[in-house]
Amino acid sequence: MLDLVTDLAVTLGYAAIGIVLMGIGAVLVDVATPGSLRHLIWTDRNANAAVLLASNLVAVGTITVTAIVASDGDFVKGIASTLGYGLVGLLVMTVAFIVVDMATPGKLGSLLVHPEPHPAVWITAAVHLAVGAIIAAAIL
Repeated sequence: MLDLVTDLAVTLGYAAIGIVLMGIGAVLVDVATPGSLRHLIWTDRNANAAVLLASNLVAVGTITVTAIVASDGDFVKGIASTLGYGLVGLLVMTVAFIVVDMATPGKLGSLLVHPEPHPAVWITAAVHLAVGAIIAAAIL
């Protein structure tokens, strides 16, 4: 029974770290785009903003899952690596966003929340997912 309680506590610890990392990712996306991301997605039903945020969350989730798996049951190592690699992933995604913004015409943040579908959102989403995969591979 003690093993079950310990496993549940460990699971809650990992879940908390994952939620915090995804929250930080959402804030970073919100800062990079004009207007309120919450309003854009839930009120305006802006598909571009939703794809952008969803790709960020999936990338952070990929990094988090990989760090947990790579911890080999060592909770302290797992929490530290999950937090560390998650923050590195968010940093790299932010830098990648800035690089893509510099390489494209106009302000990328404005394009990504345009009410009409815009192909730039798919490129940016692919960058997020690729960064998540690269960090995940680095963990292994």
